[in-house]
Amino acid sequence: MTFTPNREPIHIVLIAPQMICWGLQQLVLSAGNCFALGGVASNLACAPPSLLAAHVDVVLVDLDDAVKPAELGELSARTAARCVAFTASQDQATLDLAVLMGVRGIVCKSDPPQMLLRALQKVHEGELWLDRSATGRLFMEMVRRKSAQDGDPEAAKIATLTQRARRMIAALAADTGSPGKVIASRRCISEHSLRNHLSSIYRKLDRITESTPEAAHCV
Repeated sequence: MTFTPNREPIHIVLIAPQMICWGLQQLVLSAGNCFALGGVASNLACAPPSLLAAHVDVVLVDLDDAVKPAELGELSARTAARCVAFTASQDQATLDLAVLMGVRGIVCKSDPPQMLLRALQKVHEGELWLDRSATGRLFMEMVRRKSAQDGDPEAAKIATLTQRARRMIAALAADTGSPGKVIASRRCISEHSLRNHLSSIYRKLDRITESTPEAAHCV
């Protein structure tokens, strides 16, 4: 798999158990000049302030053994870098919480290694990398939170999202079993445009709800 050239390498910090960290270092370094390793820590408590305060683009965390979803708020407070998590968990509530706490990409530990590298690059570029089945749920949860704040669910939805954005959400939620390219084709747009629309909607919801995430990418 090829990577889009960057003027500067993407600076990565790894937070994972030592043996897993070693394997991730080899993977990141195998991509040549696309990535630069900024440092490692076995868990969030062991990460010195200087590690996360330095120039970091993306923090890659082990969501199973190094950082728990409830700790992601602390991670967001300690660094402005975007966060990608990798995990073996299939629990929807856990993964959704991670995104609502600030994670912009989730990669399964059973995925090919090159997919993790791709996720790091896409998240760095501002895209969102999540399983498509999570997208509709997270949209609705963020709208629900906004509605709860305003006290008027219908008015909140209208104020938060445009007609086009709501149609996009409805199409995705109604057709979660189809590949992204199929959903994009039905909307008469490219997959790239679909990802950009979803990222834009999440950014808007994020600003309004004052929560940390910018959530999902359609693989």
